[in-house]
Amino acid sequence: MYYFYTSVKFYIIPNPFNCYMKRIFTFCLLTLIAFSCGEKKETKKAGGGGQNNGPLKVEALIIKPSSLLNEIDIAGNILANEMTEIRPEISGRITQINFKEGTTVAKNTILVKLFDGDLQAQLKKLKVQLQIAEKTEERQRELLKINGISQQDYDLSLLQVNNIKADIELIQVSITKTEILAPYAGRIGLRNVSLGAYINPSNILTTLSQVDKKKISFSIPEKYSAEIHPGMGIQFKIEGSDKDYHANILASETVIESNTRNLKILATINESDSKLVPGSFAKVNLVLGTNKNAILVPSQAIIPSARSKQVILYRDGSPEFVDVKLGVRNAETVEITNGINQGDTLITTGLLFIRKDLKLKLTKIQ
Repeated sequence: MYYFYTSVKFYIIPNPFNCYMKRIFTFCLLTLIAFSCGEKKETKKAGGGGQNNGPLKVEALIIKPSSLLNEIDIAGNILANEMTEIRPEISGRITQINFKEGTTVAKNTILVKLFDGDLQAQLKKLKVQLQIAEKTEERQRELLKINGISQQDYDLSLLQVNNIKADIELIQVSITKTEILAPYAGRIGLRNVSLGAYINPSNILTTLSQVDKKKISFSIPEKYSAEIHPGMGIQFKIEGSDKDYHANILASETVIESNTRNLKILATINESDSKLVPGSFAKVNLVLGTNKNAILVPSQAIIPSARSKQVILYRDGSPEFVDVKLGVRNAETVEITNGINQGDTLITTGLLFIRKDLKLKLTKIQ
């Protein structure tokens, strides 16, 4: 604006440019308000149209019987048929090591020999004492026949002989404990001691494994425990090999583990393969049978809740929420063991928008 000073008053004359900018700003503001109000009306109209335009459109599936191979894949562990930690029964110094790591040994092979010099000396001493005691007992027996001594004196000499014999047996047992034998034929593991070392029963000298036969152990969920029986065949694979190995169930544990609710199973492996290293991981495939009348539904049709699982059935244009029990599950389908029957119409789409009082319209039925 321009200001003119006169002798009497100030006159304010509007600036044409500022008036033009005010008009443009006012027009833009009114246009924005009108657009916002129109958008709200359209949104409200669109939101209310879902309720006024009729039922919710959904797709459904007619429940039909299907053939289901009841199988589970679980993790297993390869075991040697027998595996023993070799420990000494007594303390002592190692004088001989008669095995090589990784070799196969026969049953009763002397693996480690401990020092037994003191025991051998005691054994010799007792043998000399036994000879003297036996001669004394023999003379007194002859004297007893002619009543040269009393029965009590003879009994004391006989007792002395028997005591020395018992001491000799104890020493021989102690000497036997200095020889650590292989309890069965098998393969020796790594050696943990050296010649001359002093060891005690807490030391593990090496391990012995019976690897010509192997086992596999695994655990199954509690609900499958009734399906397991001795002699039942299983298949498994190991890492780094595509070969299918076979085994037969040997036995199961007598109790179910309280922490995991699993039952431990042990099976004997039929093949003899060097790739089956004890301790290695195995993927077990356990076939529990075939159900030709199984009810299978898509996994996305299951509605999880805090206490149960539900599905929605189509009943005369209305939804019906039904609690179900699940069985075998795979990547795409899940078995329903209780809750729905063959011929029921299962809703498979729009599950998040369905309420009990909502009307439904089927657009596609499989």
